[in-house]
Amino acid sequence: MFNQTIAQFSGERSIANSAGILGWTEALSDWVRPGIMLYGVSPFAEQTAAQLGLKPVMSLHSQLIAVKDITIGESIGYSGRWVCEKTTRYGVVAIGYGDGYPRYAKTGTPVLVNGQRVPLIGRVSMDMITVDLGSQPHAKPGDPVILWGNGLAVEEIAAWSDTIPYTLLCGITQRVQIIEQ
Repeated sequence: MFNQTIAQFSGERSIANSAGILGWTEALSDWVRPGIMLYGVSPFAEQTAAQLGLKPVMSLHSQLIAVKDITIGESIGYSGRWVCEKTTRYGVVAIGYGDGYPRYAKTGTPVLVNGQRVPLIGRVSMDMITVDLGSQPHAKPGDPVILWGNGLAVEEIAAWSDTIPYTLLCGITQRVQIIEQ
């Protein structure tokens, strides 16, 4: 339809964004406009970046700044939303919505601590998040944390936060140190 509509006009043509480039070869013309795929992110809700051969080019890292134990009935986070059901070891990560981490990330959102998945517990605060370290008995302050990147797709974090990856990638604030590699 597009080609029929513009057949009478001269000039270069472009209608293919990331989804068009990857999903509809008939949409390829003189120019393409890759966007989200340049970050290594899938433009399709039903396909992952890995399935499309895309690799993440941006990751968000932090570290544990505290490790503590909490007992049954104690709570964590704004409004005490998360209440401990069994004695739990938890960690505090130096990242929050003031840095661009999604404020609406739900309890259970995965985070990598020492390369292992652990769930977010409690609400995201301005400067920190808390994670369940029950599976990480040797975790300690200073240990590395990956919020998204290699091993943890930004698409997954976006899904847990009821948003799209593009919002997360563009939402990093000036507080975050950018390291180019």
